[in-house]
Amino acid sequence: MRRRSALVALGAAAVLAAVTGGVLFLGDGDDAGASGPGGDLPPATASVVRTDLVRSTTVDGRLDFSQRRTVKSAVEGTVTVAAPEGRTVAMGQALYELNDKPVTLLYGPVPMFREMRAGDRGSDVLQLERNLRDLGYGSQLYVDTRYDKGTEAAVKQWQKSLNRETTGRVGRGDVVFQPDRVKVVSADAALADQVGPDEPVLTIASTRPVVRAELEQTDGALTSKGTKVEVTLASGKTVAGKVAGTVRPEAAASGADAGAEDGIVVEVVLDGGASAASGEDAGKPVSVKFVSEARKGVLAVPVEAVVALRGENGGYGLQVVRGTTSRMIRVETGMTADGQIEVSGPEVREGLKVGAAAS
Repeated sequence: MRRRSALVALGAAAVLAAVTGGVLFLGDGDDAGASGPGGDLPPATASVVRTDLVRSTTVDGRLDFSQRRTVKSAVEGTVTVAAPEGRTVAMGQALYELNDKPVTLLYGPVPMFREMRAGDRGSDVLQLERNLRDLGYGSQLYVDTRYDKGTEAAVKQWQKSLNRETTGRVGRGDVVFQPDRVKVVSADAALADQVGPDEPVLTIASTRPVVRAELEQTDGALTSKGTKVEVTLASGKTVAGKVAGTVRPEAAASGADAGAEDGIVVEVVLDGGASAASGEDAGKPVSVKFVSEARKGVLAVPVEAVVALRGENGGYGLQVVRGTTSRMIRVETGMTADGQIEVSGPEVREGLKVGAAAS
């Protein structure tokens, strides 16, 4: 797992300054407020700025679609039209064809568990009738849980439009019920393949794009539902999103980092839904930036501008430069990010010129 962190610690900045030849100014704790002559001027200056500080962690992930599941054939037959990979299939459209007849997608939570015919009752009949109505075959249909003559007549009209035998019955292998539109992820059975009952024909998913990424165990706080992220897709497009939760590694088998034992696999939903990943290929690597903390409109300076004050009072200060003189002021420090550190104090204001290390 490639991990890029934007966290900047004051101690690390001091080490960096020493390695690169920069200067981390040190003063006595009792010297805050004292003025110095021109010879004490720093080698460079920086200004106190008002800005937003964002602490983030960036990891690699992969684009996928949620709720992957396998569609199995309910009857024996030959695949005469294979599932079109990448296609979005809606109500009334064929997922694939078996024995030269379409296997149609209909909407509903109840799976197709039996042949439906006149005289049947149940919630599966109710959802069939709702689909027939929504497809335009329900002009004489009373939508309820009974498969009556009106249902039979509507089924015959529908079957005729599909070039099926107009039996008035709906067989187990005629339709597949799913909650909503689906995206065909892969064809598990190719053209001319023989399939039997309960053999996989295709893998589908919802049309909702998600990103799966692996975080380290120490990043547990970032896995909280609702944590904001910024995703850079393979095309270079950047979209916002949020953590939906964690998934088991085996549930993310199609994505990167699947099966990782030491990390936490999180699932991220993209703002904007399906349109957010329009034209993007599932499985492509993406970059995921997790925002762990943000401070809006704070006063900040480069990390190397902060002076570690010696003496019994200790603390931190800034070397304020005015013309050919300078003086030390005591400050409180806060969040660090991207080489800047939050500073505050009664004398700290935007635009103040302070000492810094030579660039």
